[in-house]
Amino acid sequence: MEASSSSFKKLKFGKLKVVRQHLLQRYEHQPFVSCLAGFYSCQWKRYQHRRAEPGKCCCKMRECMFFPLLVGAFFFSLVFLYLCGEAKNDYNNFDWYNYETLGFWFLWSLVLLSVAALLFTYITLLLVLALCLLAEGQQLYLHWSHKIGTLIVLTCSVTALFVLSVLWGDQWKTVRLSLQITAPYLHVGAIAIMVLLSWPVAFHAIRADKKVIQVIIVGPYVAILLFLFLIPLGMYSPCIRQMGTLGPKPDLIGHRGAPMLAPENTEMSFQKTIEHGGAGLETDVTISYDGVPFLMHDKTLRRTTNIKEVYPNDVTKNAAFFSWDTLQKLNAGKWFLKDKPFLSIRLLSKADKSWAMNQTIYKLSDFLSLAESHNKYVIFDLYRPPDKHPYRDLWINRTLEVIYESGIRPHLVLWLENSMRSFVHSVAPGFQQTRGSKAPIEDLLMSNIVKLNLAYSEMSSEDIRKYAEANITTNLYVINEPWLFSLAWCCGAHSVTTNAVHILKNLSQPLFLMTPKQYNIMWILTDLTSMLLISLIFALHWWRERSFSCCGKDDDPMLENGTYNKFKTELDNMPNVTV
Repeated sequence: MEASSSSFKKLKFGKLKVVRQHLLQRYEHQPFVSCLAGFYSCQWKRYQHRRAEPGKCCCKMRECMFFPLLVGAFFFSLVFLYLCGEAKNDYNNFDWYNYETLGFWFLWSLVLLSVAALLFTYITLLLVLALCLLAEGQQLYLHWSHKIGTLIVLTCSVTALFVLSVLWGDQWKTVRLSLQITAPYLHVGAIAIMVLLSWPVAFHAIRADKKVIQVIIVGPYVAILLFLFLIPLGMYSPCIRQMGTLGPKPDLIGHRGAPMLAPENTEMSFQKTIEHGGAGLETDVTISYDGVPFLMHDKTLRRTTNIKEVYPNDVTKNAAFFSWDTLQKLNAGKWFLKDKPFLSIRLLSKADKSWAMNQTIYKLSDFLSLAESHNKYVIFDLYRPPDKHPYRDLWINRTLEVIYESGIRPHLVLWLENSMRSFVHSVAPGFQQTRGSKAPIEDLLMSNIVKLNLAYSEMSSEDIRKYAEANITTNLYVINEPWLFSLAWCCGAHSVTTNAVHILKNLSQPLFLMTPKQYNIMWILTDLTSMLLISLIFALHWWRERSFSCCGKDDDPMLENGTYNKFKTELDNMPNVTV
């Protein structure tokens, strides 16, 4: 009898141990779900949330209708953030545009990027919380404050994309170019996300009690997955190429010198370009009222000189209407240290800051002499003087006189101005005739064009190759970001105009460069690995549901009438055995 009593006691203790272990697992698991529900639904009381029953919808109809808005907000905020991130190459242009509009300087580009990052981070956290709750089989209930936040993110992202498309539409071309670099890696990231999404998809698809519901859940998921598996077949990147087919590194031409290190269009700026190994110098030429060509990009002197202090009544006056004696009295460097148009300015040495403070407006003749002494190419935009200017019709002739007087060798001059091109070629046949837009090769050869100077948004490896076969080289402007320079290198560009000579000079090969074999291996391994993981996840959920389908109601939390009460009743009803 003692043995029989002992065996019953062991059986009862064993059942109690199983119940305790089961409840302990539920207790350990429940705080995690409660935390998720707390952040998502603002319901912090433990065990107040409800678990979706097998075959039932994961959430109420109202939540089902709002969930697509959450996904849409995530998509548009992602596009907004990606656009802002890839537009970094042109941040300076964006900031100066706002300066001209608002009248004061500020790094609005960083504000735009920060806002985009904040919106994306917020909506991503909400979406991740929702997916985690779905993966746990919990019903969704998004708190009203988060619903308002979601609508704000959606509205702000769509509005920002619309405004940027209107005012800064060329950036979509930049986005398309960036995909030639980032697409292989975005593909891997998208596959990884699909693997993570397979957990809640498999969970709810297998628990669905109707085939139609299962198809609705699994169908779109499988369609997207197949699309991602096959998209590399239509993917193109010039940086995926055979070994030995990459051309030489493009030459670097300093855009107005080195404007990240010195005030633009000043002697210091061009000296910095030469110091960092730039092959050429780019600038802008205006002619003073008394016929002296000088370097100035803007129509007025407001942005890059201290004219507001020296001649406050002439702030809006066209720069070409000033005499050279007047222009010499202006400082062209103080604004650089005051406005700080680039973040790199904070890294300048004390000596460089002092040097920048004492810069003046630079004459074209001095600029050409500097380029000649260092054997650097020069290319410049030549601005025709406005009406009623003494040199309105003599601007080409006056510029040619200064070029000849400087003594620069003709082949170092990349002549860009299209007006009177035939005349210029006849009097200066040694100049490298350069055109600022694409044209049929026959027309270019008839005009003696030997170089194209194109905006980087017009970059095309096919066009660059076609022109190169006709001995016409291609220069792309303005390229500052390493990824964009890498793309230009892979496309075969012969030179680029840049604000960042000091950065791009350090690239020994293009970023993201790989052979077709390496890419195929990456693509195939990614697809096979993801297929294996997704299959295992679906198999795991199928096994769990088939093994524990009878325990659906017993999965309720400890304080509800589920597992605890069932096992407590069984224990209380067990017979007491006495000796």
